[in-house]
Amino acid sequence: MLLLPLLLKATLLHLASGFYHPFHNGFYYNHIMNDNGDEQDRVDYFSGSRLVVEASKDPVYSYNGANVTLPCHYRYEPNLGPKRKIRIKWSKLRDDYTKEQDVMVAIGKTYVAFGDFKGRAHFRQAGEASWHEASLVISDVRLKDDGKYRCEVIDGLEDESDVVDLRLQGIVFPYQPPRGQYRLNFHEAEQVCQDQGAILANFNQLFQAWSEGLDWCNAGWLADGTVQYPIRLPRKPCGGVHLAPGIRSYGPRHRHLHRFDAFCFSSALKGEVFYLDRLAGMTLEEAKQSCQDAGAEIARVGQLYSAWKFAGLDRCSAGWLADGSVRYPIVTPRANCGPAEPGVRSFGFPRKGRFGVFCYRER
Repeated sequence: MLLLPLLLKATLLHLASGFYHPFHNGFYYNHIMNDNGDEQDRVDYFSGSRLVVEASKDPVYSYNGANVTLPCHYRYEPNLGPKRKIRIKWSKLRDDYTKEQDVMVAIGKTYVAFGDFKGRAHFRQAGEASWHEASLVISDVRLKDDGKYRCEVIDGLEDESDVVDLRLQGIVFPYQPPRGQYRLNFHEAEQVCQDQGAILANFNQLFQAWSEGLDWCNAGWLADGTVQYPIRLPRKPCGGVHLAPGIRSYGPRHRHLHRFDAFCFSSALKGEVFYLDRLAGMTLEEAKQSCQDAGAEIARVGQLYSAWKFAGLDRCSAGWLADGSVRYPIVTPRANCGPAEPGVRSFGFPRKGRFGVFCYRER
């Protein structure tokens, strides 16, 4: 009968000895439970001070190829004086705020970046007088960097976080492959956007495009696996005349079996799109060679849309693009240049014909 009390006593002594290592949020806090009996740390953690983390409340806007800072700071209330050795962790989140991937973790002055963020992410050094710095700097921003980021500060048993929304300035465009409407499953839609210098758009990007005037009756895949389409002018073939303008949704679809078009998203360019032509025009193969001779490559659809949107490219002459389509961008509508609205006009995918070409060259 004495065995159970003796075991209980031994367990309690073991826990009190400092050899029991607590884990919290995946981090091991040896600096408060195993620091050679440093009582001051223990007093601070239970002295009533509160860790406060604050990130940017407004979205942070950037564009492809730029450098961007995601602001995040922390402090103690009341102030504990000199900066303590804490852990800072940045994660990229899905739209439902669950973690998508680790971005960076720092302990003191040592930090490690993960995955696609290696070599592109670091911490900003300077901070405001009353706050400690935890801001994340991302260089050479990429299209898929768009999204929500969690700034998490961990000090012993305290763990506080806030979320920053990084939004890329860009353009959404609908895309159909050469073989026609509703031919792409989700994975094929991802690939065709990538082939055109873009990525599948997310809902926020499609909503922004709709608010700026995008009206498109064909349903297309979005990055979350849903199928939706933006309607500004309700009409019978597009959900009916009695529905209000907005984003129509088919909801999540089977990513392998169901087939639709794609909504792609492209941002500003690092280089330039320019037009070349010959008196007699060019075939697609001749067009590709002409771009190479000019130290460039034939432009992709996403690059043409970006040049139209951000560089004001306006050309009434049709030209080949890398996917075999023939298009031209109009900023200022005028006679003999298509409809009365600005936009990128398309001649589809002609099997024959001779046209100019749009080329893309890195700066």
